[in-house]
Parts: sequence; C-alpha cells; structure tokens
Amino acid sequence: MSAGIAYADPDSTSPPAPSPEASPAPGGKTTIDHDGTYAVGTDIAPGTYSSAGPVGNGTCYWKRTGNPDGELIDNSMSKKPQVVRIEATDKAFKTDGCQPWQLTPDANPPADTPPAGVQGTLGILNGLLGGQNGQQAPNPDGP
Repeated sequence: MSAGIAYADPDSTSPPAPSPEASPAPGGKTTIDHDGTYAVGTDIAPGTYSSAGPVGNGTCYWKRTGNPDGELIDNSMSKKPQVVRIEATDKAFKTDGCQPWQLTPDANPPADTPPAGVQGTLGILNGLLGGQNGQQAPNPDGP
C-alpha cells in the first residue's frame, strides 16, 4: 500500500463565491466609502443615507442632481453628521470630504431641511439678490 499526497489546486476552474461586500445590491451599492459622483440606480441604490460628518476637521459636502439635465435638487456643506434621502428619480449623488455613507432606511433627514428642490432654488435666489442679508430686492416698477 502506498501513501498518497493531496495537493490544493490554486488555479481552480470554479470561481470563488462572491462575498456580500463584493456584490453590489440590485440597483447599486448601499455604502459610499470615498469621494466622487455616483449614478443613482447604477452605482448606488436610492434610499436614505447617513454619514458621521466630515473627515477630520474638514467640511462634508454633498449634492443631489436631477434628471435629465443634472439640475441641482439639494445640497449641503456641514461639519455635522448628515442624513440625505436619495430618490430613485435623482440622476447622481456627489460627496466630498465626508465620512462613509451607509444606507440607513430608519434615519430621518433633519426637520429643518427644506423640501427637495427648495434648497437649490434658495441658493439661486440668494445669488440673484446679491446676498442682501434678507433685505427685500428693490421693485423695478417703483415703491
């Protein structure tokens, strides 16, 4: 009788099963772990995401853009933890300087967050008014 030696074949013909972290969820990943712009429904799944805030002593910036022209829907720049609702109709989500974002279905955006679209409109209006610190713009038709 002879003793046999078993060898492991590192070049196995069957690929290893993907880990849950390596397989994106249908419609995209549910974790955003670095700066960039992500296509909603492809790169990331829509839903409510939360971040612990900025990296280090920096500032966390994010923005949501809409279909089909990339119009600004909502954005924020903060040194505090953030919660954002990314809608399935959003075109993209951009993040810069934030700690990782995680899909957090039970998280609620802050109560003082304006409805979608209002934040961008307020920014445009402030720009048109020249940042007059809440002063009413002059009426071109007179007093």
